[in-house]
Amino acid sequence: MRRKLFAAVLAITAATGLLTACGSSSDPNVLKVGTEGTYSPFSFQGADGKLTGYDVEVAQAVGDKLGKKVEFVPTPWDAIFAGLESKRFDLVANQVTVNPDRQNKYALSQPYTTSDGVLVTNADNGSIKTLADLPGKTCAQSSTSNWSKVAAGAGCKVEAVEGFVQAIQLLKQGRVDATVNDTLAVGEYTKKTSDSGVKVTGKTGETSHQAFATRKNETKLIDDINAALDKLRADGTLAKISEKYFGTDVSK
Repeated sequence: MRRKLFAAVLAITAATGLLTACGSSSDPNVLKVGTEGTYSPFSFQGADGKLTGYDVEVAQAVGDKLGKKVEFVPTPWDAIFAGLESKRFDLVANQVTVNPDRQNKYALSQPYTTSDGVLVTNADNGSIKTLADLPGKTCAQSSTSNWSKVAAGAGCKVEAVEGFVQAIQLLKQGRVDATVNDTLAVGEYTKKTSDSGVKVTGKTGETSHQAFATRKNETKLIDDINAALDKLRADGTLAKISEKYFGTDVSK
């Protein structure tokens, strides 16, 4: 019982950022990066248990250009901006969609991903094909994500989940009607699982751009990151990483 209690306290402490080891680095040679670690193919654990993915490799490539060692801090999406603001890490690398609200609150880099939103439903559901079909329905979404705002803006009642995988589980259980998400993430899930229990029924009609995010006053850091992204685009590194995970260049 004591072991379970200690484990629970440790988990809560880590999640709320009270472990001093998770603090934003004071070492100028280290770049601490907050990322979800459960959002394939962008940030996830590989077969060897190590963190990998498109966002992870792009962040590492940026770190190389800056001459910095990159340390990742796995953080649930709905806590990731709180972690940034409390200086648990220096940067968020987790498909942060550029929108006016985030541009006002944070310093965002130039985009390094361009993608579309799609609607996903249970395989037996034929009633949802566009955003216009969402009013009165329930959508499973990470509450602070851009896709949650898209779903809510279309009139869908949002059921908060921790991530895409949980949203899919609720869909298959018939507890929600749909989820709105990134076409790249949905495509990766379909490719890896061949899950016939869910299907893509349509597009949101919106093209989104994803960037790195840091605190609003970190203008020097974001300028350096933009310079690094320019170099990675020019030397073909971004295209190479993109081709590895998606078979096409989504960094344009």
